[in-house]
Amino acid sequence: MSKPMTATGITRRHFIITVGAGSAAAAALVAAGSARADAAMVEEALSKLIGDAAVEDGAEIIRLDLPQIAENGNTVPLGVSIDSPMTPESYVKHVHVFADGNPRPDVVSFHFSPKSGLAEASSRMRLAQTQNIVAVAEMSDGKIYRTQAEVKVTIGGCGG
Repeated sequence: MSKPMTATGITRRHFIITVGAGSAAAAALVAAGSARADAAMVEEALSKLIGDAAVEDGAEIIRLDLPQIAENGNTVPLGVSIDSPMTPESYVKHVHVFADGNPRPDVVSFHFSPKSGLAEASSRMRLAQTQNIVAVAEMSDGKIYRTQAEVKVTIGGCGG
């Protein structure tokens, strides 16, 4: 008994199996891609950057300029400034920004030197959902400061 063939030479059964397998693979990719970072992933990313160095509260040193509510997570303004004299003896070396609800926790790293004059930077970021934004400043004397702020997102910007 011969199998019924379509105009392209593919049987209906082969077509259904192929489409079903493709749909299952696509669903698995979407599910894997929608995974979100969490506080533990932020801590892991941070430890890769600074090792086991002691982290101090930076609420008085680091200023995060973020909206409390972001109506659209596609373009959320971010400003960060660190109170530092920016002299060769005392300056900010790096500032790292993390988001604990995005697909990847690391957002941006800014690098400074005494020639920077001020330890200030601004950018825009995407946020998938309401989450904490963590800023960590590495100083020239080896001290590390950390602060965070929550941003409420009404419409996610990372496919959410």
